[in-house]
Amino acid sequence: MRKIAINSFVFFLLLNSGLDAGSGELSYTVEQITHGPGFYFFGYIGQSKTIPWNGNGRYIITLHTDFHDRMPLASDAADIILIDTVNKNQMVEIDKTTAWNPQQGTMFYWNPKAPETQFFFNDRDPDTGGVFTVLYDIQKQCRIREYRFADTPFGNSGVAQRGGSFLGLNYARMARLRPVTGYPGAYDWTKGLSAPADDGIFIVDVATGTKRLVVSFQQLAEALKTERPDIDSIPLFINHTLWNRQDDCIYFYLRGGWEPGGARLDIPFTVKPDGTDLRSHTIFIGGHPEWAEGTHIIGVRDGRQVIYDVKTRQLVGQLGTPDIFPKPGGDISLSPDGNWFVNGYSEGRRNRYVIFRRRDGASIRTTGFDHGDYEGDIRIDPAPCWNRDSDAVLVPGIVDGTRQLFVIRVKEKGPQR
Repeated sequence: MRKIAINSFVFFLLLNSGLDAGSGELSYTVEQITHGPGFYFFGYIGQSKTIPWNGNGRYIITLHTDFHDRMPLASDAADIILIDTVNKNQMVEIDKTTAWNPQQGTMFYWNPKAPETQFFFNDRDPDTGGVFTVLYDIQKQCRIREYRFADTPFGNSGVAQRGGSFLGLNYARMARLRPVTGYPGAYDWTKGLSAPADDGIFIVDVATGTKRLVVSFQQLAEALKTERPDIDSIPLFINHTLWNRQDDCIYFYLRGGWEPGGARLDIPFTVKPDGTDLRSHTIFIGGHPEWAEGTHIIGVRDGRQVIYDVKTRQLVGQLGTPDIFPKPGGDISLSPDGNWFVNGYSEGRRNRYVIFRRRDGASIRTTGFDHGDYEGDIRIDPAPCWNRDSDAVLVPGIVDGTRQLFVIRVKEKGPQR
């Protein structure tokens, strides 16, 4: 491991929100945990328990790069860094990856079966360009497994919340069809095919390393032919493969035609991990939904933060009000204990966050975090991610022209949960 020297200055900002809806006062603190030079980011929204902290809460995993003004080339490696929160946020470089992008990072996930020491990330072969997934152990200080599939080189797109499996997508295809979510220059075995039969959503057994195709683009195109007779002419891709909390349902978006002037297609689907019960959904709840309990998923509809039931295909509830959530279509995340919900949204040059307590409707709205002038494929989304104790959120922001990480810690007064 290589230790990285950083500015030891850490600042805290305490802001009171005023009285909450019914059980005392809420407040929060903000701590900047990384500092330039260089850019630090976790990457993805905290959907489906995408948690930056390891199992005991000591380490936060992050990427470090020396640029943020363009998409990475195939040869641009990002440093994989552990932030030691026990030792004044000391940083240790433990590995590198060439499979990453500014929006999603490298799809970090701590292994639910060994969350204190093991995490997943994506990488690519420098000779073939094939993307693969790595399982790294910080105690052993090495990669303990690589999940490589020469015929279909895909990367992790979501680890089962209870562990044991991860989903996979073709990030090279995504780089062609929606660059912000892909890995430029990766090898794509589906180039020229609109709806290939050997690509779609994969599932990998972590223990055995075996893969299986859950649903193919060909199947999805067949399911939509009546609704979209032009489906054969639209190159399809998939975004946001989200496991529910019971790991028995996957929510995802089938998309296509996102190029300028394209015949845009953006349809939510659900499917069971064994490939059965494939369903399309006509009620669209925004581009970044988040699973709640059971078959309920949280999203946006008609300016409201709503709850949708994927089983009945009906709206069944609402969180807060439009006054509490001024932009409910932002990046959202539900805390591991299910009691706290955060919505991150852009307001001018800043990302702001509404933190909402579900049990009584109490809420606070944070100060803004500068996201700079970055736009398009290199934009800095709000991307809030909860910790395991459900009392802190990791978020990005710009400081002195560099992208850094902050922890928002929620404070409760009066009756505790």
